[in-house]
Amino acid sequence: MTTTEPATGRIDFTMMYVTHDAFRRDLARLRRAAEAGRTGSVGAQAGWANFKRQLIVHHSVEDEALWPRVEAASAGRADAAEILAAMAAEHGRLDSLLEAVDTGMTQRSAALPEIAAGLEAALGDHMRHEEEAALPLIQEVLQPKDWAEFGRAMARKQKLSGAAAYVPWVLDGATDEQRAAFFHVMPAPVKVVNRLLWEGRYRRRNPWA
Repeated sequence: MTTTEPATGRIDFTMMYVTHDAFRRDLARLRRAAEAGRTGSVGAQAGWANFKRQLIVHHSVEDEALWPRVEAASAGRADAAEILAAMAAEHGRLDSLLEAVDTGMTQRSAALPEIAAGLEAALGDHMRHEEEAALPLIQEVLQPKDWAEFGRAMARKQKLSGAAAYVPWVLDGATDEQRAAFFHVMPAPVKVVNRLLWEGRYRRRNPWA
């Protein structure tokens, strides 16, 4: 689910950016649902369950298949070690915030709006840090084959059922330009299968309604 730019041999981070944008979108939806007291609705529960799954998959594959490659390729560099240590620490803090939202939703806590806002701020900060520090490091030290292997690891983790959830989710609310950029880096059949099957199924679940 990641590609390289064939003309330059540089890594194309389109998939990373569109995934981050989808996380930001759902965090805002979570916050608004919490503020309105409707996180108990079927739509909000479905939206939260999918958001949480996508984030856990995304971070677990980074931890297993991306950061170790970056660490090996940047051995001896203090700046790289600092960035990677920060990524690990931020992932750990986010895990606890996900659990806090789960608990708040289950218990219908009055503090849920504050908890949701805390997750939104923390994940927003993490993604911005990753985009500003980790992605340039990856571009510098990894080879296209390394990034391609990370993409294959993500595909193995998601499997077909995961792709069926991921593709329409990441495109929910996307502009025509964003959709075009997304499908440009995906295998051609994905666009057809999404149009015929996945997107309709996703819409029927009515996430965050």
